[in-house]
Amino acid sequence: MNIERLCPGCMNDNGEEKICSICGYDMSGQNDKFCLPVRFLLSERYVIGKAVSVNAEGIIYIALDNKTDTVVHVKEYYPKGIALRNPDKTVSVVAGREFYFNEGLMNFIEMNRKLIGTELQSIVPVENVFEENGTVYSVSPVISGVTLNAFLDRNGSNLPWEQVRSLFLPLIDTIKGLHDMGIIHGGISPDTIVVGKDGKLRLIALYIPRLRMASQDCPAELYNGYAAIEQYGKIETGLCAASDVYALSAVLFRVLIGAVPPSSEVRIMSDTLSIPSKFADELPRQVLVAIANGMQVKLQKRTQSIDAFKDELVYGETPENVRRAAVVRTAEQKAKQEVAKQQPAQKKGNSIKYAVIAAVITAVFFLVVALLLWQFVLKDQFSGDNGSSSKINSDIISIPSEPDDDTSSEIPNNVKTYAVPNLLGKTYGELVSNSEEGGVDYSLFTYKIKSKEYSKDYPRGTICVQSIEAGTQVERDTEIVITVSLGPETFKLTDFVKGTIGGEPYTAESARFELLKQGFLYDNIIIKEKQDPDAEYGIIIDQKPAAGAQVSADDVIEIFYNSSNKPEDSTNENNNSAGADVGDTATEN
Repeated sequence: MNIERLCPGCMNDNGEEKICSICGYDMSGQNDKFCLPVRFLLSERYVIGKAVSVNAEGIIYIALDNKTDTVVHVKEYYPKGIALRNPDKTVSVVAGREFYFNEGLMNFIEMNRKLIGTELQSIVPVENVFEENGTVYSVSPVISGVTLNAFLDRNGSNLPWEQVRSLFLPLIDTIKGLHDMGIIHGGISPDTIVVGKDGKLRLIALYIPRLRMASQDCPAELYNGYAAIEQYGKIETGLCAASDVYALSAVLFRVLIGAVPPSSEVRIMSDTLSIPSKFADELPRQVLVAIANGMQVKLQKRTQSIDAFKDELVYGETPENVRRAAVVRTAEQKAKQEVAKQQPAQKKGNSIKYAVIAAVITAVFFLVVALLLWQFVLKDQFSGDNGSSSKINSDIISIPSEPDDDTSSEIPNNVKTYAVPNLLGKTYGELVSNSEEGGVDYSLFTYKIKSKEYSKDYPRGTICVQSIEAGTQVERDTEIVITVSLGPETFKLTDFVKGTIGGEPYTAESARFELLKQGFLYDNIIIKEKQDPDAEYGIIIDQKPAAGAQVSADDVIEIFYNSSNKPEDSTNENNNSAGADVGDTATEN
């Protein structure tokens, strides 16, 4: 493999183009100095691309797995303020912070090894964990999608309960699975939940526990409105399952109500949470109660486990309902005891008499049970009272009711077939950006670039051939093989001498950029000086071949800018902007 042909932005072979026609990445770009450099070979297997995310725990790179020939994400443990990058790209530790670095490193290894091969459906699995360069790395597949926050912004701010229920149940089960593995997320929020192309939710951003607690030792990765009060160090306790219950409840509040809940630091000072009447009328009573119990600021009052939260949310098995069931059981036991007391010890002759008494007592018992069921369980259902009161026993700050908004759209349903859109003239980047244009959702399909070919009908970088004809009905996630246009094989060369761009004459910089867009190789664009006393300094005064000549993108193009009449106050910086230092230059008089 010639890794010089790989684009660090998308890890596709772009034929050594200086500007990637697939993702638009500038091939001369580099990662920051504290990151691994692009095209760095890690573990003799992973070719590192651009850094796509930097946080308090470390750095996430896009990379190519040479072994499987797939694009992956590589996460490097590089704690902010503690780790240092050495000239040989290894990692060292700030003096005096070794304990915190090593503690986090062990937590990173332990957590990611637990996630290898996980079958939890709403988590991004870990494929590999290895130590190198004085630190540790984890490898995960790339999951395309948008954050839940972005999805809500595009879909009317909130979603109906029927939709949320089917979306969140797998996520809730995944959080339960993490807790069973001894992993507390501690950062559940709309920014750490991704809506995938398949319409499923996935939890991302699993960090070491230390980063989920406010501390002077290291920066905390907390999400305001979703972090529980214990994460701010207000009480002497660490992360626990109830911390994730709080965050999940706050996320559901955001999704169903359409507003971000206030910070728990604010709510600890003012415990007055109420639900706007509009939503109190629309949402099932058990949903409101489950969210209220899950968002109790004080830890001891909060729902303590994901199992209990799910029971309250879905089945209405709240502590109050459990108490009612206990009342019924107590009444049943008392009735049985009364029956037992009336049983004759020896007088068998009175069996009929006692049978009648037992029957009466039994009837009374069932009547009591029926009354209890009507009072505590069935009354609301048959009377049509779904608990429409807007007051909930919790501590959410009141939020004004908002007008009805029917702009929310549904998460893609499991429809059997979809019409293939017309991809011709689109760019690959438009297809994979999960954007909808003209009512077409391109994220319903997957795409694979087969080849590139010259096309006089489609501009360079756009799709000129698709394997499945537009309008064909196919299943979701069907792979469509596409061919990217290289533009026409030959075309007329632009007039850089007499032509203008944005109303201004061409300079070396603007001419080079225009040629790059047309597909010319960077090394085939030669910038030279030439003098013309009658022309303005820095503009193009000659070109080879001449304007209008039939050329191909593989031809060598020479551009000559005027080096005469240089302004007296011109500096080297002015020369650069004029083009004197753009690449290798030569002088021709």
